[in-house]
Amino acid sequence: MAYMAEGAEGLRSVPALLDRNAREFGGSPAYREKEYGIWQSWTWSEAKDEIEALALGLLNLGVNRGDHVAIIGRNRPTLYWSMVAAQMCGAVPVPLYQDAVAEEMEYVLGHCGARFVIAADQEQVDKVIEVQEDLHQFEHMIYVDPRGMRKYDHTRLHEFSHVQAQGRAARDEFSKELESRKAELDYDSTCVMLYTSGTTGKPKGVVLSNRNIIESGKASSEFDSLRRDDEVLAYLPMAWVGDFIFSIGQAYWTGFCVNCPESVETLLNDLREIAPSYYFAPPRIFETQLTQIMIRMEDASPMKQRMFKHFMAHARRVGPDILDGKPVSFGDRMKYALGEVLVYGPLKNAMGFSKVRVGYTAGEAIGPEIFDFYRSLGINLKQLYGQTEASVFITVQPDGEVRSDTVGVPAPGVELRIAENGEVFYRSPGVFVEYYNNPDSTAGTKDAEGWVATGDAGFIEESSGHLRIIDRAKDVGQMADGAMFAPKYVENKLKFFPNILEAVLLGNGRDYCCAFLNIDLTAVGNWAERNNIAYASYQELAGHPQVIAQLKGHVEEVNKSVAEDEMLSGCQVHRFIVLHKELDADDGEMTRTRKVKRNVIAEKFGDLVAALYDGSEEVYTETEVTYEDGRKGKIKATLKVIDAETVPVTPRAVAAE
Repeated sequence: MAYMAEGAEGLRSVPALLDRNAREFGGSPAYREKEYGIWQSWTWSEAKDEIEALALGLLNLGVNRGDHVAIIGRNRPTLYWSMVAAQMCGAVPVPLYQDAVAEEMEYVLGHCGARFVIAADQEQVDKVIEVQEDLHQFEHMIYVDPRGMRKYDHTRLHEFSHVQAQGRAARDEFSKELESRKAELDYDSTCVMLYTSGTTGKPKGVVLSNRNIIESGKASSEFDSLRRDDEVLAYLPMAWVGDFIFSIGQAYWTGFCVNCPESVETLLNDLREIAPSYYFAPPRIFETQLTQIMIRMEDASPMKQRMFKHFMAHARRVGPDILDGKPVSFGDRMKYALGEVLVYGPLKNAMGFSKVRVGYTAGEAIGPEIFDFYRSLGINLKQLYGQTEASVFITVQPDGEVRSDTVGVPAPGVELRIAENGEVFYRSPGVFVEYYNNPDSTAGTKDAEGWVATGDAGFIEESSGHLRIIDRAKDVGQMADGAMFAPKYVENKLKFFPNILEAVLLGNGRDYCCAFLNIDLTAVGNWAERNNIAYASYQELAGHPQVIAQLKGHVEEVNKSVAEDEMLSGCQVHRFIVLHKELDADDGEMTRTRKVKRNVIAEKFGDLVAALYDGSEEVYTETEVTYEDGRKGKIKATLKVIDAETVPVTPRAVAAE
């Protein structure tokens, strides 16, 4: 493709990339959205017209250079257009998590001083209205979906389509100003501000420039040979850096089409209909899909179950080698081809993965068993390691060098170094500009030479050059006997089992490890239904003796696996409690990206932690919860403390390293 040859030079902003795309392949699809069951499509030329109309409308409303424009809602073309339109005006788009409660939005809107908000629908508008009295800079809100908005005070409320119409009507008045602002944009202009998930404190506003986004988008697209005819499904939170780099950075660099599903409920059907060639999902999505597969197989006929187990055993043995182009015998290839017809192909088609050419997972470590399952089906699933502060990419896995125990080699243009304490540092063109209005945190994260502290502990293999991440540096510790404590390693093994949704390992500074477990209500509920076991609540099912017995078996199986790792064998689970509620972001126990807040959990469930370590057989507890409508309540329960069998080992102490 000739347009790739001009490189990033001359294309020094996202609006400049939009102009290039509309000029050179304006008839190609840029966006699709499913609404009322029908896919609607916009070409690059049509997308440019929509975006420019909105940008003119924003100028008409008084958007100034440097203003922050908050964008809230699910993945929709209109909201992606809003981000680019804000950039055209010289403003800074600030996407927020759509499932954030009003108080969380208030912090971000107040911190960035957003004068303008573009919201998807009535739900998001109501959240902003709830806190607007405390937002002193806030002036105007634009909403996309007009349903339910008729009786609102429209003094500061504007319908998206009306703002566009006013922009088109005022084209003669504002087009010169818009072109002037677009021409001012360069590599050092701010492209977007994304807030961190806030695992250890208040979220920080990460300022990313056009240089960060375009160079990262360009390098990663070339690394995986992404093409204009690729298809991607945009369904992850728009406030997350991964969605921004895939749906804006790479999409605008390569010109591929961004597809937006109709809703969360229709996501899997929409995924099957689009069958993307380029796909990204955090481990939780792959875990959920695997759980659903296992549930369906439990309901299948005995013959189908036998066939599934037989061919999946073969796939695990030879599938990854076939995918990587390694030598595999003719007989094994023929058997795998038969499995493709009978099992693997239909399974991939049912999941929407039949056309995936490049797949990635990141955000959290994925369990090796889960990772290997998908690769055994012939899905080119790879791991990448990244951060918001890096514009995603720190390391990537080249084709043919994909392993479940590493996160790959430095991404193009990235330098790595490991500090004496094992913390990973990186430097690249994608390194963020600063934390907004937070010079102390900026200086504490990025030094004068541009090296960024990741907060993760790891090491680079001498033989392969691959980076291995052990855990978050703050989470890696020592047992009382000096053995290494790395909770993520054990938690991911536990979460491989379909009926375990979440696991939290405890043990830093202790004599032995214990754990909290969450059941997967879908998987365990399906099991209960098939076995005619009645239950009235999550709490009742989680405490059922047969459920606890199953989980005890899983924990002991994981202990055997952990015992085989000389460095981490001290992390076996001696005792565990099945929690009476799901860990929830609304209760402050997880971030919006589903990362566990360990300190919060240890403090909130302090009585349960004490019971795990004082020899108690059961413990009574009361826990405050937040309901969907925002009301607070308390859940009371008496929980069993379960002892698990461990494998005797002589762990290798960290001090001996």
